[in-house]
Amino acid sequence: MRGGLAVGYGAAALVVPEGTPMGGYVDRPGPSTGVLDPLQVSAVTWRAGERRFALVTADVICVNEDLAQRVRREAADEVWLAASHTHAGPETGCVPGGGPTPEPWQDAIAAACRSAVQAAMEGERPCEGAAHRGELRGVGADRSRPDADAVVPLDVVAVRDGGLLVGVVVVLPVHPTVLPAANRMVSADLVGAVRRRLRVRLGDGVWVVVATGAAGDMSTRHTRRGQDAAELDRLGDVVAARCVELLAGPATPAWPSSAESAIAWARRRLTLERATVAADVEALEADVERAAGDPVASRLAMSRLEGVRARTAATGPISAEVSVVRLGDLALVGLPGEPFLAVADGIVGASRGRATVVLGYVNGYPGYLPTADAYLRAEYEALASQVAPGSAELLAGTARDLLAELSS
Repeated sequence: MRGGLAVGYGAAALVVPEGTPMGGYVDRPGPSTGVLDPLQVSAVTWRAGERRFALVTADVICVNEDLAQRVRREAADEVWLAASHTHAGPETGCVPGGGPTPEPWQDAIAAACRSAVQAAMEGERPCEGAAHRGELRGVGADRSRPDADAVVPLDVVAVRDGGLLVGVVVVLPVHPTVLPAANRMVSADLVGAVRRRLRVRLGDGVWVVVATGAAGDMSTRHTRRGQDAAELDRLGDVVAARCVELLAGPATPAWPSSAESAIAWARRRLTLERATVAADVEALEADVERAAGDPVASRLAMSRLEGVRARTAATGPISAEVSVVRLGDLALVGLPGEPFLAVADGIVGASRGRATVVLGYVNGYPGYLPTADAYLRAEYEALASQVAPGSAELLAGTARDLLAELSS
């Protein structure tokens, strides 16, 4: 095989009819009334000999295990299905702790995944890869801390054929929640905006896939200047401009131009204990009343109350799967649900100089995965979380173990 791993890209539209129930916000005033920008399913495949890995991203609020397993059965050797986590798409059964994917979306998303993966496989060609990583400022910040620095890591994996850029995979650890709960127009939100603006900057011949990273506690709440299409374009262009800067700078080799490049993967299923700490709802309601008149304090107080109300009454352990794949010298880690950014930092920090990229919202939805200290601060995500303190650390440790096994 010339030029190392063979890489392909494909996409399929995800059509959302008018009148569709939308996911993401419990106080949505009604079903969808139209389309602001189209949703899609994107697929990138890597092949080495007879082994193939497919990364599939879908513009939906979450991916449940039933859908992930169906797509895995119907597609390539190893498939990850990742949600963009747009809050302006169809409701796909996004229940903390996991639940069934409702029809017609299980069939519709599975069909789009098959189409996108097939197109990617048919377009595979030998390519080399490089990983670029740097800080992104002014887009995402800790949404529970108004004074936190607005900076997150940004990963860009460049795919080249003979030095010519043919595609990029961008991993952005920021909640794609620019549009408000009152919005009833279908949109891929921030992920779609980044995809559009980066295509403009890179040209029609370069494909773009944008995945959401460990964004459990990171959002645009304190950086956005509005909640409309114009603000989507502004923030999308900030990210796109930074991606172009990173592509022009230093890189870590991912997979080389040699036939020795290999693909390996591993998965491990874990059982997470459910959260049992009861919150004082009356005290949280009193906090909302005291914060009246202060927009920032009021929003944070209301978020904490919403977190308690979002927690379901389900009992029993929660199943979660950690996935890793090595593409030459590049490691990808797929975590389910909504891990905090620090969870990914702990995995990347232990990678010993290897290029390691962490995705969230992959192959299941246990809900928020806060760090143990977040439960002590009674933040929104910890109040809404279905899993017990220490669960995120268990997933991160498992990811590190699996990466070590693939490197041995």
